[in-house]
Amino acid sequence: MKRYLLLLISCAALLGCQESQKIKEQPFKMIEQVNFSNVQITDDFWAPRLEKHATTTLAVCIDQIENQTGRIRNFENVAKKQGEHSGIYFDDSDVYKALEGIAYSLINNPDPALEAKADEWIDKFAAAQEPDGYINTYYSLTGLDKRWQNMWMHEMYCAGHLIEAAVAYYQATGKRKLLDVSIRMTEHMMDIFGPGKRHWVTGHEEVELALVRLYNVTGDERYLDFSNWLIEERGHGHGRGKDDNDWNPEYCQDDKPVREMTDIAGHAVRAMYLYCGMADVAALKNDTGYIQALDRLWNDVVFRKMYVTGGIGSSRHNEGFTEPYDLPNYDAYCETCASVGMVYWNSRMNQFTGDSKYIDVLERSMYNGALAGISLEGDRFFYVNPLASRGNHHRQEWYGCACCPSQISRFLPSIGNYLYGLSNEAIWVNLYIGGETVLDIDKNKLTIVQETNYPWEGDISLTIKSISSPIEKEVRLRIPDWCKSYSLAINGQTQISPVTEKGYAVIKNKWNTGDKISLSFEMPVEIVAADPQVKENVGKRAVQRGPLVYCMEETDNTNSFEKAFLTPNTTFSTVYNPSLLHGVVSITASTPGKDITLIPYYAWDNREAGEMKVWIDYKE
Repeated sequence: MKRYLLLLISCAALLGCQESQKIKEQPFKMIEQVNFSNVQITDDFWAPRLEKHATTTLAVCIDQIENQTGRIRNFENVAKKQGEHSGIYFDDSDVYKALEGIAYSLINNPDPALEAKADEWIDKFAAAQEPDGYINTYYSLTGLDKRWQNMWMHEMYCAGHLIEAAVAYYQATGKRKLLDVSIRMTEHMMDIFGPGKRHWVTGHEEVELALVRLYNVTGDERYLDFSNWLIEERGHGHGRGKDDNDWNPEYCQDDKPVREMTDIAGHAVRAMYLYCGMADVAALKNDTGYIQALDRLWNDVVFRKMYVTGGIGSSRHNEGFTEPYDLPNYDAYCETCASVGMVYWNSRMNQFTGDSKYIDVLERSMYNGALAGISLEGDRFFYVNPLASRGNHHRQEWYGCACCPSQISRFLPSIGNYLYGLSNEAIWVNLYIGGETVLDIDKNKLTIVQETNYPWEGDISLTIKSISSPIEKEVRLRIPDWCKSYSLAINGQTQISPVTEKGYAVIKNKWNTGDKISLSFEMPVEIVAADPQVKENVGKRAVQRGPLVYCMEETDNTNSFEKAFLTPNTTFSTVYNPSLLHGVVSITASTPGKDITLIPYYAWDNREAGEMKVWIDYKE
């Protein structure tokens, strides 16, 4: 049985120390992500979810924003200079994130009606912008004299999501009206804050990574420099709330300069966005200090503070972290936004290092912690993702604080971002999702068709469908950390003992149209043990198959839920049931006199209400 340190990874903690030394010798951002606009997903697992996103999830978000809440009315009220602000002071961000999801959907699924709706919203945003470029409906409706006084109030957080939506919509449609709105807001912020001007610490990070996206699309280095300045502001005593007592430095990652950070702390989503911003800045400014800090932080969260589902943030009290190995099951927080943040951050770390361990964590968070955040029908959402429930935790249509529904609405259509990477030497295959991808390599167009029934089966084929001229390039195939045995063939010729490097099988070849790579992972059921320092899981085990973590639901185990247990002699059988939970491989765990049925964790709470648990009693 693979030994997991902190529910997860079979590598030793020493890797983290070794990696810090290696980073210094490597070029920054050695791998460029292949944008999802070049990836057409067609498999039976993700394609139906993307269709549900386009037809259902976005419709739910639009209805909630326009009809069920006052989010869009806030913009309308600012434009007509009358009416009150409704909702929470950061609700503008939900509208921007939903628009970003619309933009991503339009890239691969053009829809004139949806685009017209987005244009309608953008007109309302533009009309709500103040003459000096400031845009925030809360302060425009409650008093502009109060703006930029309280760092807790998410002004730059909302601005960050505005920027991200604007960049996404510009890239999707070529329309720059919202991009210009976001530039005016950025210029307004830079007029007030920066070197020789006012100090500012963002209470909720987000603008830091958004500014880098704005730099990438405009080429204006001032936006990159402003992001860097905001990151450097942290940890120097500049943070302020409405008064001197209304600021928790650790909660906002403001307790020490970012280069000195060693342990992840505070609010989980804020930490993820900060680390993404640091990674983006480091890649462009060759900042080794940032990367070394991120490496230390990654080791801390993955080996001491992460759930088996890839979820992070164990405490409801602060929506974040407490002490190492404090990982309760019933009271787990594991915010959906934080799991998505883990995908964002680990993708960036992989691009620096070419190390598959980051994609292993990305995949775990994506298939379990993040995917659980949305119902199979695409119309209900989890904010919190516990690992055990007494039957009273359910997805909702929306939330007063609706960051997670809008987050998942922008994340799902962009999952194609994480399949492939390109570097000078190699094509990197990170995730196994069926579809067709067009790569531009040295002015040579190469189309790859990936066919697979992953995550239910471990067989993958990659075929070069078309190529203008032969290409001599490595192909690096990630061998997941859960995989103990696999086979690899090129054009039917089995590769004996293929070279591996940092978790990738390395194939050197001159590629032509019709060439085919066949990869097959053994995918047995595994019993997973937690680190013994996780008190909640002493005497318990979890069940995993491939990238999926499984759980028990009471509805499948009405007579055995409370008394269920596993032993070293438990046997497992699997079956694909197309009529169960939109089609899943379920697992039957058989111990003499007792059978337990398990389903993928992401699919729980889609049937009758009842209890659920991931960690099951284990009897030696």
